[in-house]
Amino acid sequence: MEFNLKEGMEATVEKTVTKDDTAAKFGSGDIDVYATPMMVGLMENAALNAVDKELPDGYATVGIHVDIKHLAATPVGMKVTAKAKLEKIDGKKLYFKVEAHDEKKKIGEGNHTRYIINKEKFFSNIK
Repeated sequence: MEFNLKEGMEATVEKTVTKDDTAAKFGSGDIDVYATPMMVGLMENAALNAVDKELPDGYATVGIHVDIKHLAATPVGMKVTAKAKLEKIDGKKLYFKVEAHDEKKKIGEGNHTRYIINKEKFFSNIK
């Protein structure tokens, strides 16, 4: 099946950090700053928002690889913005450059890979 995706597609998502987004709450640390897993999730969300809306009905993408650096801490109450740009398409594999910023600085960067799936087939294989 042919998909209507092009290298260069991108999306940006943002959220304000709450206590529920902290390392202490998530269990990945004991400090009330933005948790690395939450940042990675926001980056993944930006990547899927860049492409999933262009896929035909019944198709979606799933994350299969992340290589992320968390560069700086972000306190509760500050806004975080994640951006993903589709860098390469290899069949059903989609390679993204991702980064995140808070209101003052870059807080994360890296690469993320997603894979295009047929949802019905995917769910029938995991039961």
